[in-house]
Amino acid sequence: MTALPLTFLGPDDRPGEARAREGVVLLHGIARRSASLGRMERAFRAEGFLTLNLNYPGRKADLASIVAEVAPQVAGFAAGVARVHFVTHSMGGLVARGLINRHRPANLGRVVMLGTPNGGSEVADFLHRMLPYRLFFGPAGVQLTTFRDRDLVALLGEVDFPLGIIAADRSIWLIESFLILPRPNDGRVSVARTRVAGMTDHLTIHSTHDLLILNRAAIAASLRFIRQGRFRENRTGEESRVALLDG
Repeated sequence: MTALPLTFLGPDDRPGEARAREGVVLLHGIARRSASLGRMERAFRAEGFLTLNLNYPGRKADLASIVAEVAPQVAGFAAGVARVHFVTHSMGGLVARGLINRHRPANLGRVVMLGTPNGGSEVADFLHRMLPYRLFFGPAGVQLTTFRDRDLVALLGEVDFPLGIIAADRSIWLIESFLILPRPNDGRVSVARTRVAGMTDHLTIHSTHDLLILNRAAIAASLRFIRQGRFRENRTGEESRVALLDG
């Protein structure tokens, strides 16, 4: 695998100045690339964060292998910033959990997960034995079920860090949404299964799974959580909801 992080430093950055700034690692979903988080990355860079937007072989390896492969790049990036945060989409949130559990940076900050199946997905339950699904989504796709073996549970560990979760509750996948997934859901994961014990805050946005990372409300909420440790100015540690659809 060749991971292609975007540039760590801007044209005016010096190494000493970079270490005084905070950084954000962005991790994409299973069938996506780093470009899918480009809008999110630009928003964080505009706010002064350094970024590491990684590609990894989401469809070619299992979660433990992905974690092992990206860990050195994350460690190198973390060593050059004051604090390192994570912003993730879908399966990228599970990669982040594995990284933090097995290779936790000493300067770990906060984590935002968008549409991550922390409790697995009933869609994967339904499809994971079918050959087309296994061929397309690979070993990691099989691990997205609601039934987790001992090795995966050990990889993910417990959430003992500041974690904000953003879920979506709109879908273009009507069969999955109405016949497979409990509602509300985004066509890929139910809102309930985005939650995980130990999370700090949870936000539901009227968007779809795929468009969540482009949604202006989701991007603003991600920035706020990384800055302040909560999604809403007037709420701390309780369920939040934003009624906004913005593709």
